[in-house]
Amino acid sequence: MQRLLLPIDGSDCSLRAVRHVIGRVRGSGAGTCEIHLINVQPTLPSGVTTFVSREQVAGYQRDESINALAAGRKLLDEAGIAYQWHADVGPLAETIVQHCDALKCDEIVMGTRGRTALADLLMGSTVTRVVHLTKVPVLLVK
Repeated sequence: MQRLLLPIDGSDCSLRAVRHVIGRVRGSGAGTCEIHLINVQPTLPSGVTTFVSREQVAGYQRDESINALAAGRKLLDEAGIAYQWHADVGPLAETIVQHCDALKCDEIVMGTRGRTALADLLMGSTVTRVVHLTKVPVLLVK
């Protein structure tokens, strides 16, 4: 059984990656893939906790992950495909690759663009970092 990791940020492009995996699973049989959705929220600057509690920050980040994963989860639920979902906080690419390694995934399937092009310019491309950091194949869905 192949294990797939799908980083989801709620963008149209990440949802196209989910649709691609749904088509792939339907074509090869539902029992051939173990699917893991993940959303990683960036670590907020430490000064934020001066104004709000760590618990409030953690709750905000958890809510943001749940919201970002919602559409991808809905697509998989409607397709009747089993999956597991994960929410984490940290450096985006590094955290994605750490989950890939911990879950022993065989492949990462992700969209080529995130929520905003500006975020890619400011933070560097998460996709490029994942491709460079991981040891497994990465399928990019446009």
